[in-house]
Amino acid sequence: MTQTNADTAFRYEDLGRLIALMTGAEKHGPAATSTLDVLWVLYDRVLRVGPASAQAAGRDRFLLSKGHGPMAYYAVLAAKGFFPVEWLGRFGGFDSPLGHHPDRTLIPGVEIASGSLGHGLPLGVGTALGLRAQGLDDPAVWVLIGDAELDEGSNHEALAYAGSAALERLHTVVIDNDSATHGWPGGIASRFEAAGWSAITVDGRDHAALHAAFTAPHPGRPHAVVARVEKKF
Repeated sequence: MTQTNADTAFRYEDLGRLIALMTGAEKHGPAATSTLDVLWVLYDRVLRVGPASAQAAGRDRFLLSKGHGPMAYYAVLAAKGFFPVEWLGRFGGFDSPLGHHPDRTLIPGVEIASGSLGHGLPLGVGTALGLRAQGLDDPAVWVLIGDAELDEGSNHEALAYAGSAALERLHTVVIDNDSATHGWPGGIASRFEAAGWSAITVDGRDHAALHAAFTAPHPGRPHAVVARVEKKF
């Protein structure tokens, strides 16, 4: 299984141009741009999945729970060759596969249909359990959520179960832009640590710090990375 960093000629600097191809109302721009650096580092340097391996049993799974405002996700997928860049200009159109929420039945490389808050992490737990049951111990499962999704009880049930089940191949990235209604003493990472996770808080725009956090060892425990970005206004 190979990484995708050499699959296309696109670079991080090209992503703004790709996002600009997607026009129209209801874009949820801040929801998209807050995820851009995390998505790029994951797909460029961490995830073992590409267009040729998008259906392979041994691939890493990436689940975008923060599916409202998916333009950065679409831009990264296009940059990595999962679908043609020309699709981006049709974003949100009646006959376009690129809807305002991703659809796994229409878009190559998309693992789940998402956008409703609180679904991605429970699906990630189920995916990790399913892989374990099949004896597939190598694939990693990555879930990207927004901090406001932690207002949903389903996420707390999922993270509590993942810690007790020692789902070492499960990883969660929390985009923290101060959107959550509730807080926790010590910050979001402390909530995961209390449930038995490994957790790191980093600057969500610092690619080197993100990569180090994504690849930090966490034997016997699921792993959470809290990516702090600018406050949403």
